[in-house]
Amino acid sequence: MFDTIILLTGPAEHAAFATMLRGHHPSLTVVPVFTVADLAAIDTGWLRRARLVSVATDVIVPGAVTDHLGYGAYHFHLGPPSYPDRAAAQLALREQAPEFGCTLHRVSEGGRGPIIDVDLFAIPPGIDASGLEQMAYTRLVHMFWRMSQPLATQAMPLIVRALRWGAGRPTRSSIQTIGAAPLTVLRHGVKLIESSGGDFSIAPSIPMHGSAARDLISEREVSPHASVEA
Repeated sequence: MFDTIILLTGPAEHAAFATMLRGHHPSLTVVPVFTVADLAAIDTGWLRRARLVSVATDVIVPGAVTDHLGYGAYHFHLGPPSYPDRAAAQLALREQAPEFGCTLHRVSEGGRGPIIDVDLFAIPPGIDASGLEQMAYTRLVHMFWRMSQPLATQAMPLIVRALRWGAGRPTRSSIQTIGAAPLTVLRHGVKLIESSGGDFSIAPSIPMHGSAARDLISEREVSPHASVEA
């Protein structure tokens, strides 16, 4: 029986994303994991009743884990299908790509599985890599909110789209050349801010174009009865 989500993300982001998932399935068990060691410590019997959801993390899920998951593994990637690897924002800017975004996909043995959802936007002129990651992370939070209902409530695999990953894969030397580093956005995480009237705000705790960007999501919208675009 599907009753558990293993949530692989940063410690600062975990509470906000777990709250969105439980809003659709109050009895759902959400297990926080942050490292490969955390994943390896989970009992196989627990994996069989669980789905893994990872969010903008570089942690590689071992095949020994994905092979035993009863309800699949999904990853929210901070980059579009055309830039499937680390340093996606830096590479997109270096290659003068016209658009950027985020991607939800299944996790397969090789890492990249079929694509579930994509959110793209035009790259503003003059933006740097940090600003581009911040814009993409805001879209990623929206995507997580949209997809949190099926992820938390549907035991069946999510429907895939007829989209393909980009064929190119950057070399280690090319990443070093453009100064790749751990995603700057994820250092700041996501804040879950209680507010009056039963509302709460989900926001990357980073300055967005000179102000704190907040996506207001009401309690009604994260209830099990809210409509969610799949």
